[in-house]
Amino acid sequence: MVVYNFACVCYGDKYPVEYVQKLYNMVKRNTTIDHKFIVFTDHVKMHKMVDGDIDIRKFPVEDLKGWWNKLQLFHPDVDLPGDTLYTDLDVVITDNIDCFFTHKPEADFIGMNDFNPSTKQWNSSVMRFKNNKLHGKIWHKFMDDRPNNLRRFAGDQNLISDFIKNSPGCDSYPDSWTQSYKWYDREGNRYSRQDMTYEHNGESLITVFHGQPNPHQSEQEWVKKAWF
Repeated sequence: MVVYNFACVCYGDKYPVEYVQKLYNMVKRNTTIDHKFIVFTDHVKMHKMVDGDIDIRKFPVEDLKGWWNKLQLFHPDVDLPGDTLYTDLDVVITDNIDCFFTHKPEADFIGMNDFNPSTKQWNSSVMRFKNNKLHGKIWHKFMDDRPNNLRRFAGDQNLISDFIKNSPGCDSYPDSWTQSYKWYDREGNRYSRQDMTYEHNGESLITVFHGQPNPHQSEQEWVKKAWF
């Protein structure tokens, strides 16, 4: 029997703890898969600020900054048996996401293709991985030359893609399952600043809010319905 986890990270003051609660609620409404919801965080009082069956865990390493904290998911001391689906906190789930747990179950790592096709990499806003040798490879390769890696890579997703993109057992989710709140296709086309209508494309199950605005700032009714 496959064990499933849903994981997120919450660090510093980038997003309020409310975002963990919102994500938990959206996942609960939009999956029939039995799973454990886990948040890795540096917030010492989070247990007093959220409701529900949420497993709150402290980061194993305390001195990583910003999005680099995502790499803590791959720390060898992190106990994540089975398959773990991860999303950023600033996503909006608009439909059932069971397929993100079950798609290509043999894959060791499966990511979301970046919205900017020129990068030819994954976007780490949505990814699933097994706790195996490939999982540990990411952490160890990062730590083997941590100072240089922090300078070399713009962010965690650049590092993850560079380290394992061509490894056996890696794959990508169908592009239609996710959408950007800013890019209206995966051909490099963005909404102009004068025409930020941000429509749902009618197909995607998860919408990623990278950059600004954040989900709670959206005036779109489809976002409000899913978020609140």
